[in-house]
Amino acid sequence: MSQHDYNIANGGGAAVRADINNALAAILSQNSGATAPTTTRPFMLWYDTTTGVLKMRNAADTAWIAAIDGVSGSNPQGMKNRIINGAMMIDQRNAGASVTITATSANQYVLDRYYLRAESATGSKVSVQRSTVAPAGFINSQLVTSLSAYTIGASEHFGIVQPVEGFNVADLGWGTANAQAITVSFKVRSSLTGTFGGSILNNAANRCFVFSYTINAANTWEDKTVTIAGDTTGTWLTDNGVGLYLAFSLAAGSSVTGAAGSWSSTFSRSVTGQTSLVGTNGATFYITGVQLEKGSIATAFDYRPFGTELALCQRYYEKSYNLDVTPGTGSSNPGCYEGGVSSFSNNVVYTPQIGFRVSKRATPTMSFYTFSGTLGSWEYARSGGNGSQTAIGDLIGSSGFSARIDVGAAWVVAYVTGHWVATAEL
Repeated sequence: MSQHDYNIANGGGAAVRADINNALAAILSQNSGATAPTTTRPFMLWYDTTTGVLKMRNAADTAWIAAIDGVSGSNPQGMKNRIINGAMMIDQRNAGASVTITATSANQYVLDRYYLRAESATGSKVSVQRSTVAPAGFINSQLVTSLSAYTIGASEHFGIVQPVEGFNVADLGWGTANAQAITVSFKVRSSLTGTFGGSILNNAANRCFVFSYTINAANTWEDKTVTIAGDTTGTWLTDNGVGLYLAFSLAAGSSVTGAAGSWSSTFSRSVTGQTSLVGTNGATFYITGVQLEKGSIATAFDYRPFGTELALCQRYYEKSYNLDVTPGTGSSNPGCYEGGVSSFSNNVVYTPQIGFRVSKRATPTMSFYTFSGTLGSWEYARSGGNGSQTAIGDLIGSSGFSARIDVGAAWVVAYVTGHWVATAEL
């Protein structure tokens, strides 16, 4: 392990030769050491012996960026991001349409893998949608708009949350002496400036880390980074339950805020002094490029193929509709068409097993629609006539389901048709 200032001092032959040898040793060891070199240049390398990461100085010579993870010998690119849909491109439920959050104490999913948590005395205080306003390198963001000037109560809160599955963060080792640090990075823009915050929570919400950041300029994209030490205590799930919650607060009352920067058993939503988005009518908040990765360095955003990102989302939510069609919209393409089925006992038709594109996190909740958009029913054609009846999921599992429909009589059924949605969110 060696570092050098790369300034060869004047001197005698032996001293100069030793200084040159030391400089060469530093180069050969990639300036390895537990602390960063004091003398830096653009694109200079440094092997951080504390984290086991080879880092490179950026072009502006203002920061170190990760190049290679020397501990595992792997490049940090590719599936390093534990957040799904961090670029906000996938919106299976709404296809970019604005959604007013009417709930007063519930989780309402809008963009895939994110829900808006609204805890307030009255609903309809914010709307959420996928937006095409985005920083360089991105095409989408998640937009939250305040719909009134609302004074938030002490226990009230609004926030964007992604629950991360335990399997996807099991290697962090949280709740043990080997707990690893994480870094959360994101791009944010708001019509308001000031202090904003958020939190990391475990499944039981009895381990909490509050973080804060500042939006310095209105209506300007800014990069934010938060490094969080791994929690060595508490219970952190490593199965298909909630491994952790990542929450970005939009407004929080005094009884659900706290100090930032350390782990606590006290449940908090955000930092004390959080700017209230809902306090200003028409105020906007955009976020994209959300990344949560192991380690203390924020690396470049993990751009995954669109098909890969969609499949990751479909583990939790999948539909038979085309990607750009909102469930409940009148549409017959592609849908389900099961031909040649026959009614069984009690005049009930059972379809063959219908497989999911992606295995679900858990047994999903099924919703059914006719091609015209009626919730809860499928249509049928039989020798005695056509009609629609209530569709009920049967033999539902993580890989597929069957549907059953009462066709009213023991007729020969030509076909049944309809759409479906499978939900297995955390």
